[in-house]
Amino acid sequence: MHSLFMDKPVAVQSSWTHTTVLLGEAVDALLGALPHSGDVDPVFVDATFGRGGHSRLLLSRLPERACVIAFDKDPEALCAAADITDPRFSIRHLGFRHLGDLPAASVSGVLMDLGISSPQVDNPARGFSFRQNGPLDMRMDTTRGDSVAQWLAQAGVEQITEVIRDYGEERFAGSIAKAIVARRQARGPLVTTAELAQLVADTVKTREPGKDPATRTFQAFRIFINAELEELQQALATSLKVLRPGGRLVVISFHSLEDRIVKQFITQHAREVFDRRAPFAPPRAMQFKALGRIKPSAAEIAANPRARSAVMRVAERTAVAMELA
Repeated sequence: MHSLFMDKPVAVQSSWTHTTVLLGEAVDALLGALPHSGDVDPVFVDATFGRGGHSRLLLSRLPERACVIAFDKDPEALCAAADITDPRFSIRHLGFRHLGDLPAASVSGVLMDLGISSPQVDNPARGFSFRQNGPLDMRMDTTRGDSVAQWLAQAGVEQITEVIRDYGEERFAGSIAKAIVARRQARGPLVTTAELAQLVADTVKTREPGKDPATRTFQAFRIFINAELEELQQALATSLKVLRPGGRLVVISFHSLEDRIVKQFITQHAREVFDRRAPFAPPRAMQFKALGRIKPSAAEIAANPRARSAVMRVAERTAVAMELA
């Protein structure tokens, strides 16, 4: 289990830095699931490795018999992981929907730090930022799948509208989609982030003070092209299978769409469920116990403004549910 499950890196690690959000709070929450008995070798999962801040701190605080298994789709994340020589660490070049590849009830803690990392945003070549010009890509895994530019070159108004509306919560979704298709028909498809940002700015005439008009559209396209919400839902469901009794689920979200999914998932599984078709049958036992919601401190937000929207939710796998599941 301690061998390095990683493909050969296909990208050079960048010089852009990343400040891990809620670092100490997340690791403290995970460590609350350390088994008291020496019969179990603890396994922790960093489901979204990024640049490895959580994994590194976790390794420094875990006993020698524990290990950390990480997942990440980004080839640059794998390059960053290559710097970790601790034999207790391994990483897989896979999205965290593959959490279910691990054995049932084998994991003491699962951490999901959602969204994108600062190096992904700050590197214009990745195409995530509307503030810097670069190719209109936005793929987390640059080795596979279509970029945003490739998708927009053939998508229709209805599909583009749906994506911007549902994943960006953008009230001008229809107008932006029509402008994208009209531009494609008149002058060819959009290929750079600057072109998309300018088109949105020209289309959206009003916006909240201090927010760029393109914010919601870029968020929507990024979430869609990477199937982020679908992967989150799959990974959350799989956590029920892989977490052992007493194991911890820790999820850090950065926007309302993600946090809503996490909150609803924990709430749904943190209560007994009665079958209305069998009113006298015993209820299905609760599968999680919600342990709380944590936000960054004022000091952390002052030091790292990108932390301001973060919300961390913690839940613990119940022992009774494991017996009945």
